[in-house]
Amino acid sequence: MMKRTWILCALLLGGLFGGLLPARAQSPEAAIGGDQRLTVGGDVNATYLGYGKRWIGGAGASVDANFNWRLGVEGEANFTFYREQADTHATTYLVGPRYQLNALGSRYRYRPYVKFLVGDGEFNFPYNYGHGSYFVMAPGAGIDYRLGYHWRLRLVDFEYQYWPQFSFGAVSNYSFTTGVRYNIP
Repeated sequence: MMKRTWILCALLLGGLFGGLLPARAQSPEAAIGGDQRLTVGGDVNATYLGYGKRWIGGAGASVDANFNWRLGVEGEANFTFYREQADTHATTYLVGPRYQLNALGSRYRYRPYVKFLVGDGEFNFPYNYGHGSYFVMAPGAGIDYRLGYHWRLRLVDFEYQYWPQFSFGAVSNYSFTTGVRYNIP
């Protein structure tokens, strides 16, 4: 009886660890999808600054590197300067993972996604009294619309920017972005 128990345990453990090994029955492209691409874009944004409690506008640029149709890395730089008061403005340089959800709509033109970016936030205080560089975390979500193979519209992108080490205590900014994307062949 003891020998059967050991044999059964060995078979179960072998099956468990054997299932962890990669399967070779299908090509990687068919399993996860090919769709590797590099996309560059330009944006306009509206940002609500937690410091000063006001809306300020700006522009930005972004780069998306997709490993497959779902997973990629996004990097962005946003500059807020429109409607600044007393030279108060913010600039962010962020990078992080982006996960694309299932495509929606007619022939999969709508592409919703979620992201979590981290990086540097530069803040210029009123009347140029000071300038600081701070760590920023920015979870966000948005939706892209495919116009053709090379062109996409970023219909809306929302970010909640959390600046935990801001000079006068943690501050939160909200940013809405829209823009155009180009897939590099």
